[in-house]
Amino acid sequence: MSEPKSIALCGAGMISGAHAMAAQILGMPVVAVASRSQEKSTERANQLKAKSVEYSQLPGGADIVVVATPPAQHFDHAVYSLQRGAAVIIEKPLAYTLNEADRLVSHAEQNAQKILYAENLAYAPIVHAFIKRAASIGSVTHMSFRTVQSLPAWGDFTTAEWGGGALFDLGVHPIAIAVLVGRAIGAGEVVAVSAKLEGEITDTHAEIELTFTNGLKASVVSSWQGSETPEWNLQVASDQGVVRAELMPNLNLEHNGEEVALPTPTAPIPFIQQFGYTGQLQAFAEDLANHTTPFMDVEFGRWLMEIVCAGYVSARQNSTDVVVPSGCNRFTAPLQLWKSA
Repeated sequence: MSEPKSIALCGAGMISGAHAMAAQILGMPVVAVASRSQEKSTERANQLKAKSVEYSQLPGGADIVVVATPPAQHFDHAVYSLQRGAAVIIEKPLAYTLNEADRLVSHAEQNAQKILYAENLAYAPIVHAFIKRAASIGSVTHMSFRTVQSLPAWGDFTTAEWGGGALFDLGVHPIAIAVLVGRAIGAGEVVAVSAKLEGEITDTHAEIELTFTNGLKASVVSSWQGSETPEWNLQVASDQGVVRAELMPNLNLEHNGEEVALPTPTAPIPFIQQFGYTGQLQAFAEDLANHTTPFMDVEFGRWLMEIVCAGYVSARQNSTDVVVPSGCNRFTAPLQLWKSA
């Protein structure tokens, strides 16, 4: 049996903390923490019995670096550690621009696919069960996905510098699941997007319609204008049945109104296992050991960026349908595709 992979955290915010907990559950030591805030990196490092380092000192002896910094820094931080021999996990959204996403795809190809796109829900047991049952109910006629919550109390999500808002940062979760469901049920790929966005500096509410190859349409609502109690739910229906999953505030899966039993979490912090963080890290470690391409690879992350950018173009064009890929400027952040003069 190979030695457990060691982890470094590039970023010391809440999300990197989730990755750190997954590593601890799996017995993978966190050996280094870097952050733009020396205070935060020192605090997190002390919690994990790791060393606090500068960004320039990464990967700090680690096998895997988790990049959980603001989107505008994802490309530079990921490539820096990759070029120094580490594998890299990049938090969503993948990059700040489509051009950076293109270049990350090239870097992955040149480095044995040692980059994972961190869509943790793709590894969540409830999402696996939802997709499996969605594929069992015949020809799907309805798909809807909602992630509605209040604005997170951390991060700079509502600044223009972030590159986008509720669609760019939060919406990639439900869109990722929609893409996976579309593939599983035979609907094909997303070929067009229409989007309505609300917000002053950035989008705080997004309503999106995805059109698949076979003509099926999926509704996606992603919003920071919700209540303190988050509402994350997924639904797929056909004339043969309905499959519904609730991720927040409670974890629940139903098929035709009957509750479906979910695996009992064994981790000391159930959320980390239930929302796919442990499965994601374990799968990536196995990919590295077996020299296989991750399920959530950089190509998938770029495809989500293509869909998101088409959504911002649609919002600028009064919610008209925009094909995917949209042919937009690949050197600009998604927000600027909507808000630029």
